[in-house]
Amino acid sequence: MPAMSNTNIKQQQKVNLLDFTTEKLKDFFIEKGEKPFRATQIIKWMHQYCVDDFDQMTNVSKALRHELQKFAEIRAPEVVLDKASSDGTHKWLLRLEDGNCIETVFIPEKDRGTLCVSSQVGCALDCTFCSTARQGFNRNLTVAEIIGQLWAAKRSLQPKAGGERVISNVVMMGMGEPLLNFKPVIDAMKLMLDDNAYGLSKRRVTLSTSGVVPALDRLRDEVDVSLALSLHAGNDQLRDKLVPINKKYPIKMLMDSCKRFMKGKAARERITIEYVMLDGVNDSDQNARELIYTLKGVPCKVNLIPFNPFPDTRYKRSPTKRINQFRDILIASGLIVVTRRTRGDDIDAACGQLAGEVNDRSRREIHFLRIEKET
Repeated sequence: MPAMSNTNIKQQQKVNLLDFTTEKLKDFFIEKGEKPFRATQIIKWMHQYCVDDFDQMTNVSKALRHELQKFAEIRAPEVVLDKASSDGTHKWLLRLEDGNCIETVFIPEKDRGTLCVSSQVGCALDCTFCSTARQGFNRNLTVAEIIGQLWAAKRSLQPKAGGERVISNVVMMGMGEPLLNFKPVIDAMKLMLDDNAYGLSKRRVTLSTSGVVPALDRLRDEVDVSLALSLHAGNDQLRDKLVPINKKYPIKMLMDSCKRFMKGKAARERITIEYVMLDGVNDSDQNARELIYTLKGVPCKVNLIPFNPFPDTRYKRSPTKRINQFRDILIASGLIVVTRRTRGDDIDAACGQLAGEVNDRSRREIHFLRIEKET
């Protein structure tokens, strides 16, 4: 690699290599006069071994390591808090360079370990049953800040597991709406799927959206992952109140987009329909029948989510008996239904409880309007 002058190095801010997919890192090295295979070497060290010190990359030439230290770095968000739940769930509070904090959650189960990853600082949407929405919106996360959550969690958990893979699944269900941060989320998921990085199966990486239809229509062309839809109502009048983006992209438009997304996929593949159970709001027998009608023709399974309370919320969790009755109506219609077990609620790590620390609450509307123009 050609040497760079000290003047140029001082003027150039260090590049965070966590921001690069393998292909983009190949282009980066080619521009620097290096062979593209160097990208694969660095990607493996960064993501398979969670190494952030170039000197530890023993199959990389000493000269290249020396040059990389001058203009590049591997920097994930800083772990400032690691909380463990009584059920084994972990929640990390991660501080970003600008002082904002995001939250990431790991949920261990017998047959899998699922990491819930954030895509934004706060959220530009205003779903009324979600704690993140109450925090407002600050900005999108970079690729390094998204994949850095997986990097930091893997680095924290792996030594305790004796080198075995602990994180088998990743869900983009943390803070934010992933499809409103389209390009960085796509690149981060490509790294999750990359055999030289995390090597996760496309069925084990899931993006959850509230229904940004133009971006959803682009998603499958960019990366093949599983899809979860945050629906929560079977009619527009109710969903307008619970998930305000429905006013822009109503249910029929959204269901048509879901059908397009699933066209040509294997018969076993299904969209996960997320439905939070709110006492006296969306949990009646009539609500169940509306949901059945709405989902007609959509290859899906329904995930019923007992509401997880947070301070000052006006909602209550549906009683277990009501949830079971709602479930039975759906099952009788032929739908596949699972009631989610609440995990991590004692550390505010359950679904809908993530809040982080968001500094700026004034840019939600501006951000959403900009994204609408882009998509």
